[in-house]
Amino acid sequence: MEWRENRATLEARSSSDAISRHELERGDRVEATAQLLEALVSGETRVLGELSEIDVVGHRIVNGGREYTRPTRITGEVKAAIEKMAAFAPLHNRVELEGIALIERKCSSLPQVAVFDTAFHSGLSEATAIYPGPYEWAQRGIRKFGFHGINHEYCAGRAAQMLRKDLTELKLVTCHLGNGCSLAAIRDGLSIDTTMGFTPLEGLMMGTRSGSVDPGILTFLLREGRTDGKALDETLNTKSGLLGISGVSGDMREIMAAIKNGNERAQLAFEMFSHRLQSGIGSMVAALNGVDAIVFTAGIGENSPEVRAAACSRFTFLSLVLDFAKNTEAHSDQDIAAPESKVRVLVVRAQEDWAIARECWKLQSRPIAASSN
Repeated sequence: MEWRENRATLEARSSSDAISRHELERGDRVEATAQLLEALVSGETRVLGELSEIDVVGHRIVNGGREYTRPTRITGEVKAAIEKMAAFAPLHNRVELEGIALIERKCSSLPQVAVFDTAFHSGLSEATAIYPGPYEWAQRGIRKFGFHGINHEYCAGRAAQMLRKDLTELKLVTCHLGNGCSLAAIRDGLSIDTTMGFTPLEGLMMGTRSGSVDPGILTFLLREGRTDGKALDETLNTKSGLLGISGVSGDMREIMAAIKNGNERAQLAFEMFSHRLQSGIGSMVAALNGVDAIVFTAGIGENSPEVRAAACSRFTFLSLVLDFAKNTEAHSDQDIAAPESKVRVLVVRAQEDWAIARECWKLQSRPIAASSN
């Protein structure tokens, strides 16, 4: 299910390669999800007689805070915690609760599992996670959580497979570049730093999110009376990033098309995105004290050779050499570095759905108390 503004593109594919695809104009996410569920039990993509045949449903929950650091069966208590954390991930957690409620309505007895995007980053050191404001912030729970952890963890494991090395021997920078963008520094299979923080707004420039900006800009706008907290939140989350700078779109594909047509603001948006990505990767490499491989994943990471080339262009001092032919024609799960490169460059398909399914299977196979975290 892919959203662009208020339009959803729904695609269902069965194991026999039957495909159902249609557009929803002005639809909401609950309606769109209900239609995808219907595709499981009807039409050419039917694979089940009824929804009750499903064993378990897994949900990607963006923010589980410090309380939930591993997959957890969903109960009333867990839903309340997800709602509480929605204040820090307003674009995500409440939508995810709607999905949980939909499953409860459709099949109330079906077990559901929450898999948390923040969990992979829960081991960050205090020096990495605590912000340099008053220490009282940390005491109130204001700290770096990090996000996209499900995919960062998956990509690290997949990179180890592709490189035929033990994950604990590798220093990796994983670049999750989609509408939301984040990097992770992974050593010994663990996240030791990441670019997103207390909310998914920190860090890299994104599709419609600003990423990190000088907080003084925000206090200046507030003092001048030109905005308020609610308007700032909307601006930084939905009217900034690639969209805000280009005035064209938050979609990198449309940015590149505009550049070909001579759009200078689109060119500026691309250059800003690339600069901040290069800086972010450099920061992750420093945290790791070296790097064995850089991994590109998600919509932009997998499909934009221009972004990958720009990102890698500043790391020739590490003897990173890109194979430009492979980069241009790259498909998922491929090494696109030249043979002589001392740093491998991998393109890995994002498979959060598979990773979530795997965690659900593990939890179903190893019954534990519902409230464990």
